[in-house]
Amino acid sequence: MEALYSTGLEIHFVGVVVLMAVVMFNIIMLLLSHQIIRYAKRLRVAMPISLSLIIITIFTGIVMMAAKHLSFSLANIAMIIVSISFIVLEIKRYKILKYETDIKQENAFTQYKKKAFRFLGIELFLLMAMSVWMLL
Repeated sequence: MEALYSTGLEIHFVGVVVLMAVVMFNIIMLLLSHQIIRYAKRLRVAMPISLSLIIITIFTGIVMMAAKHLSFSLANIAMIIVSISFIVLEIKRYKILKYETDIKQENAFTQYKKKAFRFLGIELFLLMAMSVWMLL
């Protein structure tokens, strides 16, 4: 049982590191994009990858909780809240691009970038804060 827990913990850690890399990739992709249509096409490819990594991390976290006999601690509750926040922020970021951004307006992409950077910054902060907390 201890081998299962340690392996699952390593997989969970790798998932978090890869998720952090994907958030950084999204920030860089947003920085380097100048055309909203090309960015939207790239986001359609990157969004399922981001959400899949979030789901993998959540799944490995659930397996780890089950291995510890579903003992809820403050850290587990915080991780659940951060996971839900990630999903909500990613969905909001995509919905803003899809429904609220008028591509015919001159500064529409600039306005979207401000909102997207805020969402990605919150995601990166939550991920780093949770990682630092778990390493302490």
